[in-house]
Amino acid sequence: MNHTTAIIIITVIISIAAWQSRPLLERLIFYPPAVQRGQYDRLLTHGFIHANGMHLLFNMFTLYFFGRAIERFYIDKFGSLGFVAFYVLAIVVAIIPSYLRHKNNARYRSLGASGAVSAVLFAYILFAPWSTLYLFAIVPIPAIVFAIAYVGYSIWADRQHGGSINHSAHLFGAVFGVVATIIIEPSIVLYFIEKLLNPAF
Repeated sequence: MNHTTAIIIITVIISIAAWQSRPLLERLIFYPPAVQRGQYDRLLTHGFIHANGMHLLFNMFTLYFFGRAIERFYIDKFGSLGFVAFYVLAIVVAIIPSYLRHKNNARYRSLGASGAVSAVLFAYILFAPWSTLYLFAIVPIPAIVFAIAYVGYSIWADRQHGGSINHSAHLFGAVFGVVATIIIEPSIVLYFIEKLLNPAF
């Protein structure tokens, strides 16, 4: 079993368990005051629970297709758990800006793997900027066009401070995915530029 599939299975099991147990969900969810009290594990555990079936399906569907595509890169660089380490670190890094912004907000909560999934997706875009993504699993769109629109929308939506979706985690997860991959393999920058300028190749 590849590690992407293993992460998906674990996430699905924990998410379903949390839906069945409110105390479990409340213990795993990202809640800044609890982190301040020393429950630092919430910086990670929130990435393995989801609000509902659609939230879970969208994230795991995206992870399934793009995680498998880049998993080998991280394993080749860091060994058998390289991709798992990248994914776990992405969850934590993506939520830190939210923690700094809301650390004194007792009403703030966040959950979901979106930050890590964004990191995976944007790392993939470095390797194949013109590959076709399917928005809502239906509408075809070039990966690089999606990336630009995604970043723009995330910045705009985060400034609105509306709704329960953590757009900040989406944005910082995407940034982490790009920056970490470039640090690991600096030559990917030239490769990305070449691919970007030559979409037919």
